Amino acid sequence: MTRCTLRPNAAARRAAATCCGRAAVVACLLMACGISAGAGELRGNAIAVVIPIRGEINDILADSIERRLEEARAAGAKTIIFEMDTPGGMVTSALDICRMIKSLPDDIHTVAWVNPNAYSAGAMISVACNQILMSRSSAIGDCAPILISPGGGLQEIGETNRAKIESPVLQEFRDSAAINGHDALLCRAMVTVGEEVWWVEDAESGQRKFVTTDEKDELLGTSEKNLFDDPDEDRDASESKEETPQTGWRLVKSYDDPISGNAVPVRQPIDRKDGLLTLSQSEAVAFGLARAIATDVKAVASHLQIDSLPVHIDISGWEKFVMWLNSPLVRGILFVIVLLGGYIEFQNPGLIIPGATAAVALCIFLGAPYAAGLADIWTIVLLVIGLGLLALEIFVLPGFGIAGICGLLLILVAFVGTFVPAEPNMPAFSWPEMEGTWTALKKGVIVLTSSMVIAVMGIMLLARYLHELPGARHLILSTPDGAALALSDPYPDIALPGDVGTVVAPLRPGGQARFGTRVVEVRSQGGFVETDRAVQVLSREGPNIIVRPLPEDA
Repeated sequence: MTRCTLRPNAAARRAAATCCGRAAVVACLLMACGISAGAGELRGNAIAVVIPIRGEINDILADSIERRLEEARAAGAKTIIFEMDTPGGMVTSALDICRMIKSLPDDIHTVAWVNPNAYSAGAMISVACNQILMSRSSAIGDCAPILISPGGGLQEIGETNRAKIESPVLQEFRDSAAINGHDALLCRAMVTVGEEVWWVEDAESGQRKFVTTDEKDELLGTSEKNLFDDPDEDRDASESKEETPQTGWRLVKSYDDPISGNAVPVRQPIDRKDGLLTLSQSEAVAFGLARAIATDVKAVASHLQIDSLPVHIDISGWEKFVMWLNSPLVRGILFVIVLLGGYIEFQNPGLIIPGATAAVALCIFLGAPYAAGLADIWTIVLLVIGLGLLALEIFVLPGFGIAGICGLLLILVAFVGTFVPAEPNMPAFSWPEMEGTWTALKKGVIVLTSSMVIAVMGIMLLARYLHELPGARHLILSTPDGAALALSDPYPDIALPGDVGTVVAPLRPGGQARFGTRVVEVRSQGGFVETDRAVQVLSREGPNIIVRPLPEDA
């Protein structure tokens, strides 16, 4: 299916608190970049407004729609048209949008104008509206979870997990169908795999309805076979197999195309056991899910009997900016900045600017996906724990062991986790079950791996050419001459290159070593060096004495 990322239905009940938290993150991001988050209100009175819903659905878009709905209500709009063009996205965000739509006052009429596609979570939003209109060459449907194996192949989802994942989606579709008069079986067919849907009609009254296989057999009194059920089978052979129904009900054979007016054969069942219901513009109108086909805004206004053209309320610039921050390219660049800035600051302590730049980039890297609803708070918790373990390994524990490795792994998992949304009714650390989750996971791994490769290349170039850059000369101290080194050297006569001493305070990598009767500050070339270990001076750089540990049997 097209990405239909699902998250727990309980999140919808926490929507108000969540929105406040994410709004604060968005505000901080915008302030850091010097951008105002203010949105201008719709001026004047507007009988009808158009609110476009384009691209992937996430929490940023949900907050934007909430803002635009408030603007529309403040302007006195009585008809709100949602122009749908989305492949889907986070269903938690879609659930929030559906809640906003169905919470509007009764005197406000909502319309979903599918122009051109409303897949997955977009279909759920469309069904939440009072009525649906379709544009030419449009489609709606396909909102079911699919299990993707680690190798990328399709697998069946177990009944228990499928029930957990489908439950909030099916409930939302049932509620919208009951409120807005959509056919509940058609809505269910967009979500559930394994059930057939048939279209039958009463030969006498002309009444048409959608039924399950058991209901069809009961109405028809036989297992009637459609002439078009198997296109590769000979038509005459099919006719010879067809039985005469024992009641007035029969399968619908064709419908009148609302665009051309021609009779179009109906392939029965309209939704097979191994398929998901996805309807074209003509099918949506013929099946009664959509009211009409509207090619443009004028046609929409004409169908709704609106005298003036609706006013568009589009997404604001700052909302686009926050969405842009979540693009893989931008997040990859931010991660490269984090690594390069951290490297420069570590190699040249006290510069401040590289470290501060890396810190800001890290905040944006973590804050943008949280604001968009892609990352949960557990990613921040894992990052803090990982950094704590890494600091423990460097400054407290000797060597480089379990604490350091675990810290690095937790940091890596936290960074990848900022790309991966949660799944509905599933624990935070459960194995991914859905296509959207695996897609996001692969994207996160690709972005981080590519960024690390680029950062390593950048570090190699910086190590070679940074001191030659004009701007860097003002930030990095130049290499002092011999006279300057002599003046700044507090130990001119001891700990010379080649001398051997004994560590008296652990080197982490800095510490103290005894040379003769003097104890001096030294720095290990490598990692941790324990107390009483013999070390040899490798070089002198002014007050800095670089040593290496000698073999214990030396």
